[in-house]
Formats: sequence, structure tokens, C-alpha cells
Amino acid sequence: MSDPTLHSITQSPDDFAVQIADSVESFIVATTEVAKGDEPDSAVPFLLLEVSQLLLAGGRLGAHEDIVPDERYEPDTGPEPDVDELRERFAVMLDPVDVFSEVFDPYEPRKAPVPARISDSLADIVTDLRHGLAHYRAGRVSEALWWWQFSYFSNWGPTASATLRALQSLVAHVRLDQPLAALDGLDTDEDLTEDDLAEEAGRVMVQEIAGPLGMKGR
Repeated sequence: MSDPTLHSITQSPDDFAVQIADSVESFIVATTEVAKGDEPDSAVPFLLLEVSQLLLAGGRLGAHEDIVPDERYEPDTGPEPDVDELRERFAVMLDPVDVFSEVFDPYEPRKAPVPARISDSLADIVTDLRHGLAHYRAGRVSEALWWWQFSYFSNWGPTASATLRALQSLVAHVRLDQPLAALDGLDTDEDLTEDDLAEEAGRVMVQEIAGPLGMKGR
């Protein structure tokens, strides 16, 4: 669902900037719709699809040569839209599978996994994408592309990749009819080691989450 005022009439649908902006806006719109909770039964599979599609745009940004904005200093985009409601809606919707464990840098040796939340990750991704979209809608195309590329490397790319892995793992546990290890009682402000994570991990059977999240095992 694209905003008809998003692109200039002089821009071709084949333009790199147009395609990236469309992917960004599509993710924001779709994720916001899922957060409303109108179709909770399909939330997880739909989020898996949306994050996968967003990372395709991220991959294109990552493979592109360094983008240099036209202006030396970033123009003010005004106040950032509040994402707390989005975060809270997803936290409620995804309970008890919101918390997962991730490794920030797979190339950093002996780095212990840390707890994270899908709801936090989605809200953070939307915040980054909206910031670039504000530049794009104001006609600052190079600034928008620079921001999306920079934040892909520094924040929303790693966050989306970790979130995709969590969502894919969740769907796989259900479809393969395997018990799911949940971080029962674990919170994201705790600094825990891998042994701590293993000790705290509870057992949540697939049938307890498959129905509410719209997934069925065999």
C-alpha cells in the first residue's frame, strides 16, 4: 500500500530510491496494521514475511556503493513519532514468545547470547525507517538513502536479521512439531551468560502457542 504522494511524478518506478522507499513504507504500513491485532492468528507468519521482504531492501542498500547526502549536515526532520503503543501492542500479542536470545556479532569470539524482544526490535526498526522516510517525503532523496544505508549497517539491519531468525525459528518449531524453549521469566535488562540462559529457559509446548499465533503443527 503506497502513499500516492510519496514519489515525484518525475521519478521512474524503476529508480533505486523509489523501490527502497516503497519497501520501507510497505513494511511500516504492514507492521502497523498487524499491531492493531485485528488478525492475531496470522501475526507471526505475516511478520516473518514482512521482515524477510524488508531485509531484501536492506541487502540492496548494503551492496550499493556508499551513498553521500547532498547536504553536509542532516536537516531536522522534526519530532520522532511515538512508537510506544506499537511496542506495547506487539508485547501483548507475542507473549509468551516475545523474548528470544541473540548474538550481536557472530564474529566476536566467545560472545554470550543476550535476551532481546521481538516487540522492541520491531519498534526500533520502524523508528529508523520512519526517520529516513521523513527525509524522502521532504524531497531529500540522497539524505533518505544515506540514512537508510547507514542505519542498515549500524542498527536496523542487525536488529531485523535477529528478529527474522527468531520468527523463523518460532515458525519452524511449530511446523516441525518440536517443543519450544522459552526464556520464561527472563528480562532484557539482565546481563546473563549462556549458562544463565540455559538455566532460565523454560519449556513451552508447541500446542500452547500454535493456536493463539495462527500456526499448526502436523
